[in-house]
Amino acid sequence: MFSTSRFRQRTFNNTPATARRIDERYMWTAHARQKMAFYRLTESRIKRIIRYPSRIEQGILETAVACMQPAAPEAKRPLPFAKTGSSGFGRGSAKQSEIWVMYVVVPARAGTKGQGIKIITAWRYPGKSPERDPVPPLILEEVRRIIHAS
Repeated sequence: MFSTSRFRQRTFNNTPATARRIDERYMWTAHARQKMAFYRLTESRIKRIIRYPSRIEQGILETAVACMQPAAPEAKRPLPFAKTGSSGFGRGSAKQSEIWVMYVVVPARAGTKGQGIKIITAWRYPGKSPERDPVPPLILEEVRRIIHAS
């Protein structure tokens, strides 16, 4: 049987400290780690959402940015008329969800090369969320520069 505590243990506690420091551009809050464990999201999935978002909006905080990707790509989503189980989930289910990440751009810390991205939280939104305020282009350009800096 799969237990959530074992998942958390495998995902975060058994990662060597050297592996955690490979990409110092990203900083994680304890809240973000807890939400990642709850929604079963990995660091690589969160980074992919930040690098290649389907939609970007302003976060609740003044300087925060929220970005989203669908949980499953369009090509892999099951057909809505396919046969499903009694619960409506499983193979053939037409359920759609989105994975959201909220982050802020932080100034350079001592010992690092440039600015970083602090991930505040991550969550799954059941269904398709309504579109809201887009992010100003200057902030988007700054984030792209940080992400693609080598």
